[in-house]
Amino acid sequence: MPEPAAPIDFSGLIREGDLVVCGQATAEPVTLTEALMAQAAQLPPFRMMIGPVFSDTFSATCPPNVAFQSYGVIGNARRLAKAGRLDVIPSNYSAFCADFAARRHRADVVLVQLAEGGGGRLSASLSNDYVIDAARGARRVIAEINPDAPFTFGAEWPDEVPIHLRVAARRPPVELASTPPDDVSRRIAVHAASLIADGSTLQFGVGRIPDAILSTLSHLRNLGIHSGLINDAVVDLIACGAVTNADKGIDAGITVTNQVIGTQRLYRFVHENRTVAVRPTSYTHGQNVLAQVNRLVAINSALQVGLDGSVNSETLNGVAIGAIGGQLDFVRGANASPGGRAIIALPATASDGTSRIVGRVETVTTPRADVDAIVTEWGIAELRGCGLAERARRMIAIAAPEHREGLSAQLRAR
Repeated sequence: MPEPAAPIDFSGLIREGDLVVCGQATAEPVTLTEALMAQAAQLPPFRMMIGPVFSDTFSATCPPNVAFQSYGVIGNARRLAKAGRLDVIPSNYSAFCADFAARRHRADVVLVQLAEGGGGRLSASLSNDYVIDAARGARRVIAEINPDAPFTFGAEWPDEVPIHLRVAARRPPVELASTPPDDVSRRIAVHAASLIADGSTLQFGVGRIPDAILSTLSHLRNLGIHSGLINDAVVDLIACGAVTNADKGIDAGITVTNQVIGTQRLYRFVHENRTVAVRPTSYTHGQNVLAQVNRLVAINSALQVGLDGSVNSETLNGVAIGAIGGQLDFVRGANASPGGRAIIALPATASDGTSRIVGRVETVTTPRADVDAIVTEWGIAELRGCGLAERARRMIAIAAPEHREGLSAQLRAR
């Protein structure tokens, strides 16, 4: 059979030196991005701005005339980073998005996945991030209209932002299923859950540990959600009555998120659901907003934590394998929230057996002055208000037993 015709011809649309911005994570317009990468070798050199990647679109085999940029290394973006093809912009997620709004980052071409609702209304669907602001000043905005993408409230496409070309999607949106917990993540979850009470408002990220923690909270009541993302676990917590969003202080009865990352089960749940709001980053990550949220519990992860409490979520051995993301935004927001807690949860050891509790971190993502509680499978280190000596003792106590003597020796040597 003949190959199906390309959904769009990018020749003439992409100019030399262009910055092309596409939707991130599950909001990636895969019909458009796959076509662009298939044609890239015949196009002039251009830059591609990506976020977390959960598709197989971008890899080290992409034509060399494409230069990739991102605010972090998340998901399959690690393939590009490992090949030395990803230029990382070290920025808090809120600042990265704000730079598009302020035109410090200027997009030339924007590729976006949209959902269509009744009356021809359009929604950015699964993510209300920097793409809309990037589109405001772009030369070309190309929209993939996906009938399988949910129409979400809060992410309506602005009438004043033109769409120059529309393409029909050829496949459903990208999905990301939850990762089943293992023994270590279950043990971490038990400790972390002890810090979460009835009426808490939750923020969390992607991964095995956040999923494990959420799975332990079904016994609680009147939980709220104000997060950078929501996943399938949120559907379970709402279904069992744990999440009602009744005591948040703001947005009563509404689950607030910036991105929707999950499976079709989640997508069906959020479709035209007015109890879910997909809000812009200025709202979901804004410090003035987070300070109004009652008992905000921020749950984030790390690659390393130092004996002084400094958190590294970005690099190991000088190689970028993580991201600043919204971690510092939410840690500071939780610290400002009435009754809030900022939890950094991580395994005590890496897959190669080395300790993830270290004498000093190589990159500081969250400064020690902002840190609240560190959780591993060995317990909780409450660090807020502690001096450096006591911090070190508490951090060593939650390191893996086989590494505690070595960490104590490092401490004595200093």
